[in-house]
Amino acid sequence: MDQIASCSLQSKINSMALNTSNLLRLGLRPSRICLTAFYHKNVIEHYENPRNVGSLDKDDKNVGTGLVGAPACGDVMKLQIKVDENGKIVDAKFKTFGCGSAIASSSYTTEWVKGKTVDEALKLKNTAIAKELSLPPVKLHCSMLAEDAIKAALSDYKIKQQSNKKE
Repeated sequence: MDQIASCSLQSKINSMALNTSNLLRLGLRPSRICLTAFYHKNVIEHYENPRNVGSLDKDDKNVGTGLVGAPACGDVMKLQIKVDENGKIVDAKFKTFGCGSAIASSSYTTEWVKGKTVDEALKLKNTAIAKELSLPPVKLHCSMLAEDAIKAALSDYKIKQQSNKKE
């Protein structure tokens, strides 16, 4: 079924807390008009033009990987960072299965952490992500996932560095 969901159907689906991924599973594509009616322009920009999609070598000692999920909505987020010898994040990649807000949160987070030190990146809070993307309260969990993912990636990186020192 290759239909475009009408805005009225879109609003009914949104009220049932289904995300874009579930629409696609139903064979429906939300129209861009509907997306702009429900999401802030910053979310749409990062959703339609996501930055830093991809993967880094998880076996690299300078790469930290965070994999987090939200069972309630089914969003899964993998976020990776690459840190140079001075402790500065020089690259970040993500892969996210989830709604537009989850993808936008991942994209924004990878942009934000680049150029930061590990300690600076630890200070990123979900509230800053939510504010930048103008996420509605029902989508705050997406920014929380992004915060959890970056913290998990930083933790993985630090564990690798400690293991390296022991060898």
